[in-house]
Amino acid sequence: MIIDFHVHTFPAGISSKVLEKLSRLSHTKYFTDGSVQGLVASMEEASVDVSVNLPVMTNPAQVEKVNSALIEDRENLAAQHIITFGGMHPDYGNYKKELSRLKQNGIPGIKIHPAYQNTDIDDIRMMRIIDCASDLGLIVLTHAGIDIGIYDHNYASVGQILHVIDELHPTKFVLAHMGNWACWDDVERDLAGAPVWLDTAFALGPVTPAGRQEEKPYLSCNLSDEDFLRIVRKHGTDKILFATDSPWESQKKYVSRVRRVPLSDSEREQIFSQNATALLGL
Repeated sequence: MIIDFHVHTFPAGISSKVLEKLSRLSHTKYFTDGSVQGLVASMEEASVDVSVNLPVMTNPAQVEKVNSALIEDRENLAAQHIITFGGMHPDYGNYKKELSRLKQNGIPGIKIHPAYQNTDIDDIRMMRIIDCASDLGLIVLTHAGIDIGIYDHNYASVGQILHVIDELHPTKFVLAHMGNWACWDDVERDLAGAPVWLDTAFALGPVTPAGRQEEKPYLSCNLSDEDFLRIVRKHGTDKILFATDSPWESQKKYVSRVRRVPLSDSEREQIFSQNATALLGL
């Protein structure tokens, strides 16, 4: 069984526009059309059994509207083997009520994106959301590290994340991109072994460029197989979640990348599905 813990879909009417914009910013290729149907086709091609959809709220006005649409579509998505999270924005005022609404409607977690939301992860607004979500038993998955399209500031550095862990002790805290994208020395030295889950999204193997590459030095920053394996082993394979960041990686190619890393069969099974199954309560 394979569970992809980090994918994105967009409403059919805007998916192509969103993908083109983000591709220009990041100079990276996308591998589906961004729709639910495109994801389902990708899952079939890659033999991925379940995907976890992660919405990103770029402004507080989106929170209730997008979450409501996802709640309404939850059962339809589940029938297509897609589990959807909700989203939250640090400037959204009634976060406690909204998080409770997500919980009551069977949504298992939320996605936050400090870089897209222009807010450090250890800002009090983010901390309150993480703390409340944790109290409700919701999973909190955050972008961690540099964002490939945003270079001015690391809004979720290892130091900031450790501050959040020390202050809040969140119970179901998932750090995308192997804990801190493009900051691998910090991850290996200071973060590996912490009481959090790391997802593998957009972290292993080469980034596939689109357009001119010279403007984006981070295109060469992904982990080698050897560095990936070393961090995985130090952190513990029981806290690693297979994830691709589809549509920004090919699910089929990413499955192959993880399969080629010299893990044991039991370790690979933990990463591909067992850890996600336990965390999601499947």
